[in-house]
Amino acid sequence: MSLRPTFRFLSILIMFLSLSLLIPGLIEYFQTKRVFFFEISFFSILAVLPIWFFTRHAKSLTNKDIFLVIVSSWIVTGVFSSIPFYLSGQFGSFTNALFEAISGVTTTGSTVLTDIESLSKGLLFWRSFIQWIGGLGIIVFTISLLPLIGVSGEKLFNVEFPGPSSQKKIAPRVKDTSRLLIKFYLGFTFAEFTLLLYRLPAFDAICHALTTMPTGGFSTFNTSLNEQDFYVKSIILIFMILGGTNYALHFRAQRYGLTSYFKDREFLYYIFVIAISSASLIFLASLLGMEKDRFIDSTFQAVSILTTTGFTSVNYSEWNLFVGQFILLILMFFGAMGGSTSGGMKIIRLVAIVKYAGMELKRALHDKAIIPIRIGHNLIPDEVIRKTLAFSLFYFLFFFFSTVFFVFLGYNLESAIGISASSIGNIGPSIGEIGAMGSYNTLPILGKYLMMFGMLLGRLEIFAILILFTRTFWRS
Repeated sequence: MSLRPTFRFLSILIMFLSLSLLIPGLIEYFQTKRVFFFEISFFSILAVLPIWFFTRHAKSLTNKDIFLVIVSSWIVTGVFSSIPFYLSGQFGSFTNALFEAISGVTTTGSTVLTDIESLSKGLLFWRSFIQWIGGLGIIVFTISLLPLIGVSGEKLFNVEFPGPSSQKKIAPRVKDTSRLLIKFYLGFTFAEFTLLLYRLPAFDAICHALTTMPTGGFSTFNTSLNEQDFYVKSIILIFMILGGTNYALHFRAQRYGLTSYFKDREFLYYIFVIAISSASLIFLASLLGMEKDRFIDSTFQAVSILTTTGFTSVNYSEWNLFVGQFILLILMFFGAMGGSTSGGMKIIRLVAIVKYAGMELKRALHDKAIIPIRIGHNLIPDEVIRKTLAFSLFYFLFFFFSTVFFVFLGYNLESAIGISASSIGNIGPSIGEIGAMGSYNTLPILGKYLMMFGMLLGRLEIFAILILFTRTFWRS
């Protein structure tokens, strides 16, 4: 396995990220006159140019290279994104800066900050921008904007969007597909920004648009969206639902009409879960102590957790009954649709598992029967079912061992469950000691690194990372 194609890919990625620093750099300079964004950009490009030059002809990627490129690109992006945080001096340590950056690029939304509004606008913009980059996927993003990589994107796209829904293609070529995805992504971001301008200052509007579409959840406000009015919450609610929808479905709806949404079985399951969870919280609102704006806050909080966005519209840690938090905890394991920017297990996988369980029950009565598994009119191959079951096993194994680990660190069981579910599901908020509005700053260093590992596992759908720990991968 040659590392030259990987180094070439990473050098191009770092140059792209370095150029991206110029935007927050300008914002930072006009506000504080500090130029550290420009310095990072300049020295980073200077450092990777020799690497790019000596590897510029290495264009061929093998199957093994694909996995190494994906994992290393996310890690490199996280480390690079942490440099401005660390040099700003407002995060206390490199671990905290790295935690914030990994949380950003994996669109988790967990934070170590206790006073978000004290950050400069340059840092706040960079914090939002790295979530926007992470939302659509570093790999798809790079293939679309940097075609000089010279490698087919088919395998990259399949690893970035695995699962039963990944079989649906928008365009014949993956490069065309990723371009179309970014057009929708840009369009939704701009539309949300325009609508938010009606009630929010331009800077806050663009930052929240950048963190809603990737279902990330970083806010420029200390209290997230708790103090915002009905209009702002409603607009962000709509775009959270759009961000949690399969982007291939957006394309079909644009081409064939809005009825395409309601012809898709997974989308109907998605809306059903939103309706049931929202209705449950609305019904319990008075018992939870949620009298004001009960309808919008109940729906908003259910959608925010389901889509793994992580914005809060109400401090649910103060609810009178734990049953409300329990509903949100269950939603942390769902995720939204496959092929969306959300984290979690994804609804399509849960439906496939339920269908598989039903099929096994039928086989128990008719052991020689051939019973296909269908979701709507789509036949789900056995290979996809096997991968789905394996994914679920690894997902819950990490959740279990992570929970035990945080209990050993001194957290009670409720808090340990919340932290573990939040990290692997890329949620952001938690339950227990961290809660809806808490900071992860008090987490021990080992706990922060375990959370970062969980964030990467969840964002890269587990297999892309775990395969690097096998002997087969490194065997020549």
